[in-house]
Amino acid sequence: MAEEKKRRKMAEDIDSDEEPGEVIDSAPPLKVGEERLFISTGLKKKLLHPGLGFETPELGDEPTVHYVGTLADGTTFISTRDKGEPYTFKIGEGEMCPGFNQAVLTMKKGEIALFTLPPHLGFGDMGIDGVPPNSVIQFEIELLSWIRVVDVCKDGGIVKRVVKKGEQTGQPSDLDEVKVRYVVMLLDGVTVAESPKEGVEFYLKDGHFCPALPKAIKTMTKEEKVDLIVQPQYAFGEGVTSLPNGQCTIPTNSVLRISLELLSFKPVVNITNDSKVVKKILKVGEGSLTADEGASVTIRYTGMLEDGTVFEKKGYDGETSLNFIMDEEQVIGGLDRAVATMKKGEQAILTISHEYGYGSQEVNRDLAVVPPFSTLVFEVEMIDFEKEKAPWEMTNHERIEAAGKKKEEGNLLFKNCKYQRAAKKYDKAVDYVSEEGQFGDDDEKFVKSLKVSCWLNAAACSLKLNDYQEAIKLCSKVLEIEFYNVKALYRRAKAYMENSDLQLAELDIKKALEADPQNREVKMVQKTLKQLQAESNKRDAKLYTNMFARMAKDCSIGTKRPKLENLDKSEKDGVMAMELEK
Repeated sequence: MAEEKKRRKMAEDIDSDEEPGEVIDSAPPLKVGEERLFISTGLKKKLLHPGLGFETPELGDEPTVHYVGTLADGTTFISTRDKGEPYTFKIGEGEMCPGFNQAVLTMKKGEIALFTLPPHLGFGDMGIDGVPPNSVIQFEIELLSWIRVVDVCKDGGIVKRVVKKGEQTGQPSDLDEVKVRYVVMLLDGVTVAESPKEGVEFYLKDGHFCPALPKAIKTMTKEEKVDLIVQPQYAFGEGVTSLPNGQCTIPTNSVLRISLELLSFKPVVNITNDSKVVKKILKVGEGSLTADEGASVTIRYTGMLEDGTVFEKKGYDGETSLNFIMDEEQVIGGLDRAVATMKKGEQAILTISHEYGYGSQEVNRDLAVVPPFSTLVFEVEMIDFEKEKAPWEMTNHERIEAAGKKKEEGNLLFKNCKYQRAAKKYDKAVDYVSEEGQFGDDDEKFVKSLKVSCWLNAAACSLKLNDYQEAIKLCSKVLEIEFYNVKALYRRAKAYMENSDLQLAELDIKKALEADPQNREVKMVQKTLKQLQAESNKRDAKLYTNMFARMAKDCSIGTKRPKLENLDKSEKDGVMAMELEK
């Protein structure tokens, strides 16, 4: 706690109203020989030699510097160069004067700068040996390097010192499989556990060795090396006697020092958010594009059962690769959905539960039988894919042609009772021709008719899927264009009835019958509506009857005349007065 208070105090001192680094960030970079004043603190900085990169140290880091401190008249009062050894310290620990800490926070690796500190940033009205009270002083500082120090859990329980930076390719997450190498020691230097030299693999969510390890690994990048100081609450608390690869026991409430290296990690993606289709990336693909609905993809794979039995191979041992169209049910659902997330050249292991595989059926494949309820494992490589043309890449004629094709595909799916996929086809068809004012008069008339047809068909899909609100929305789009479209009024009325909006349903049915008085389907739905209205009226009548009965009962209890012999004189007078008023 004392350490934390000290750290906060230093942070407040360094922050004051404005961090020196903020001025550097918001202003043009200093040129060699140029000087800048940090107005909020009074610190001055003159650049003598530029640094590398753009990173600067942070509070808590451990920089290594050379410095020379002088008075205003040029007298040197301290110098690491005279000693021939650089100085390493921790920013925020109070080892140096406040202005020195602030100065280093503005520097880049390899930078040399001359800083002028007013007395309140130097040694104040007390001074030190060689520095009189209230002296303006200067420090010429060279930032050689620094070690990043991170408080992993923000409570001092796991402190990480970065010994070697890793690749800037992201950090592992809970689902990922990591490979690490580590050595665990007590503070007296005794080694208590060590991983194999080639490292050890595990899934972060499963944990390993002690709670500190997965927590620290989630803050690391590939090939990063760190030293951890781990307090007992993130180690073993009351101590342990049995350790993986351990050489000895760990005493009660031991603080551990762990040398840790993240050798590699394999990202794991929960494709369906229910852990029933999971992808472990073995090799990252090229670029950022992935296949989407309608794309033509080419993959090669080995399909296995959980026990390793291979039931199918494509693209290996002389077999041709598999080419299929995404979202056309040409492969099992889990493979379709996982491949949609893959980039060109990506290699991955897919684990697919039976719900997204072959389900409860026994299936004969090329090399083996897949039993019912089997979990499947696929080793897949995305060789190539070709995405469908986007609408803006097409001519008007191509757009209309593509929209008509998608509509026909939707119709076929509807006939096969695949309503969700059919609805997606209708939506895609409308997307191709959705931009207003892009078509000539003749084409515009056809496009309008195409949109109406797709919206009506999509509304029929929504009714089948019990998505009544979506059906109402789609029919309303049609009615904005064709006010008396009988199909739209009919389907919207059905959706209103399912949502118990009987009055709105009645209005739509009346409009539909005005437009087509002999329409058989509308008359049938009108008959159903009348039955629903009659049932609703009966329920309402019963509800109101019960309500009035309760009210009458309450009134009779409230107005019942009390017996006079049981009342005192004032109460009797009140009752008599009420009787006279009646």
